[in-house]
Amino acid sequence: MPGTVAWISVTPVKGLRLQQRDEVQLTEDGVPGDRAFFLVDERGAMVSATRLGPLVAVVPEHDPQTGTLALRLPGGEEVVGPTELGECEEVRFSRLSLRARPVLGAFSAALSDHCARPLRLFAMPPERPGVDRGSVGAATLLSVASLERLRAEAGETEPIDPRRFRMTFGVEGLEPHEEDAWIGRDVSVGDTLLRVMGNVGRCAATTRQPDTGVVDFKTLHHLKAYRDQVPTTEPLPFGVYARVRRPGRVRVGDLVRSK
Repeated sequence: MPGTVAWISVTPVKGLRLQQRDEVQLTEDGVPGDRAFFLVDERGAMVSATRLGPLVAVVPEHDPQTGTLALRLPGGEEVVGPTELGECEEVRFSRLSLRARPVLGAFSAALSDHCARPLRLFAMPPERPGVDRGSVGAATLLSVASLERLRAEAGETEPIDPRRFRMTFGVEGLEPHEEDAWIGRDVSVGDTLLRVMGNVGRCAATTRQPDTGVVDFKTLHHLKAYRDQVPTTEPLPFGVYARVRRPGRVRVGDLVRSK
């Protein structure tokens, strides 16, 4: 039985609050504008909600047509301005060394004040998609049933917020962890065709409440308890990542079929 797209999530700034979309255009590099910007610390190394939970409390809005970025902070302050870029600098993005351009204006100072540590905002270089695995993982998928299985294993009574896992697409109508069986296979999602490449291994970002960034759920503990021995391409697997073989439009409610 095919599944259907349950949600679509993106964010213009890596680590900041996710946005829910009714539809997106998916390219070989992912959703245009998704993770278009990222933050680095005083050492020039990329930081996200894994290390800085308060980032998820900031709501970003980016209009690529006008080149305007807006950041809404928890206290109601809003920083809005053009995304003017400075000269290229060398920074570290996970294990990569990138030549990227800083975003000028008040954005970095506002985020630094919010997180109480020096931060700088950079634009992802055009040749490198902002998602963690680059174009090899341009889209990520997680089934609603997998979330329900995790809830049951953890003994929780309330549903687990899927935003903890920061996936591109949620899929209804599957068995728990059915998406694991898609690795090495093609999956059609709406108008697109994806090749599922591997499991998404989990980190401490999933332990954080998606609106505040406060650690409030032992995600890694619960995953280790029942997923530690399953075959996987990355430790503590929960969901999968995919390369885009055929770009196209994806809408909430579209069919998801494995080939």
